[in-house]
Amino acid sequence: MDLALLRTFVTVHRAGSFTRAAALLGLSQPAVTSQIRTLERQLGRPLFLRRARGVTPTTIGDELAHRAAPHLDALVEIAETGLDEGSGVRTLHVAGPPEFTALRALPALTPLVGQGLAVRASFLGDTEEILDGLAAGHHDLAIATARPRGGLLVSTPLCDEEHVLVAAPRWAARLSPEVLLNKDAVLLEQLPVVEVHESLPFVSRYWASVFETEPAAAATVIAPDLRAVRDSAASGAGLAVLPRYLCEEALRQGRLVALLDPPVPPLRTYFLVVRTGTLALSPLARAHEELLRAAGNW
Repeated sequence: MDLALLRTFVTVHRAGSFTRAAALLGLSQPAVTSQIRTLERQLGRPLFLRRARGVTPTTIGDELAHRAAPHLDALVEIAETGLDEGSGVRTLHVAGPPEFTALRALPALTPLVGQGLAVRASFLGDTEEILDGLAAGHHDLAIATARPRGGLLVSTPLCDEEHVLVAAPRWAARLSPEVLLNKDAVLLEQLPVVEVHESLPFVSRYWASVFETEPAAAATVIAPDLRAVRDSAASGAGLAVLPRYLCEEALRQGRLVALLDPPVPPLRTYFLVVRTGTLALSPLARAHEELLRAAGNW
């Protein structure tokens, strides 16, 4: 059986679509369709059922994918290891949000670097961009704030991130106890806002969770990095919603003050995401395991 046909078959099985598989393989859709038909003729059995949107594997298709995918992935690992034999280094490409990846993920992978693993990080703020890059093979491992859909990617919950509404002490001092006790969203919105984007993603999520409404505020300062948002808020630029791990030290030092303490704080979940079947690759499996272990202390 032609390995090229099997590779195309496994890619279609994971992608759930001839069109998506063609993009991942760098082939035309007719070429992918032709290869699948050739493989089906060789086996004498249909491998996929064509649907209005994508394809669904038949029972024999699922069985073949289950048997073939690990071996194809192992061949890829052998090929990649061969390329790195001169340096003795295997490279892991990781993508994720800049702040979390820099402050959490990369330090957690340090033990593996000492064991001969090289790490290349891509900082991306958009979850869809992160997952598309992983699906296209640009990354080996992704950290995302949403579960991927379809069968091409598989996710594992990594950790939850608590969000805190903060401001510099001078702003907190201007708020009456009634505002803080009654969680008055309207009065809080009179403060300037520091955010990562004009759409107020963090403030909007917080307002929806705590106040069950949308914020009427507009951002005064926009900085596309939560570390810059933190430092701007601490300097007195306005209120901000930040992950607790990112502002914990500033809260301890008194440079920031938590404006509210809701009974159920807003949370955001991070997921480790890989292409289906690739956890059979040893370096990726070790990195996946190391990040899950480290997350127990986050």
